[in-house]
Amino acid sequence: NVVCGIVDEGKGAVYHYDAIGSFERCPYTTSGSGSSLVMSVLDAQIQKGNQPNEPKTIPGKQEVVELAKDVLSSVGERDIYTGDTGEIFILDAGGITMTRFELRQD
Repeated sequence: NVVCGIVDEGKGAVYHYDAIGSFERCPYTTSGSGSSLVMSVLDAQIQKGNQPNEPKTIPGKQEVVELAKDVLSSVGERDIYTGDTGEIFILDAGGITMTRFELRQD
């Protein structure tokens, strides 16, 4: 399970938690049946893991949204337990924005 929000300092925070209540703050995470398919992509695209010549930059909001759509669509094609629709919620100073999109185009 994943919960995101804004902490007291006004910065974003991502937490991963499990069924028994253990939790961990992390820079990014994934959850669900297709999680193992997504995490390695996030490691490569966000953390630039095992890419010593790539600059470590923080992706912008639009880059993150496009990456999320891409990985969710890919998981939707490969994991039978993933649903047909993806939802992305953006929390910022302007409020909460939700984007819904179809995962499978067939």
